[in-house]
Amino acid sequence: MEIIDIGRKEIETTSKGVKARRLVTRPAVAVVNLILEPGGEVKTHTTPVDVYFHVMEGEGTVEVGDERAAVRAGQIVISPANIPHALYATGETPFSVLVVKTPNPNQ
Repeated sequence: MEIIDIGRKEIETTSKGVKARRLVTRPAVAVVNLILEPGGEVKTHTTPVDVYFHVMEGEGTVEVGDERAAVRAGQIVISPANIPHALYATGETPFSVLVVKTPNPNQ
């Protein structure tokens, strides 16, 4: 059994300037915790695999294709492969999102 304590994982800054904790990197799945400060964003991009956004803390907006939705902690948004998507931290506190990509596009 492997237990991952998200809060103890090192926070890195991605090449796109977003704070992130890399949690799981396996051929079948990649899991990253993104932390956006209020007003922060992950710009629109596409991913060649399905992506699941699990909002862990805060409030924000998720954009998938032509759709935008306000989201909050406890919600999951599904972004199908090859559809443009983006994240925006619209609340007054950090927007923490668990991003699950399956299969891992980097393997």
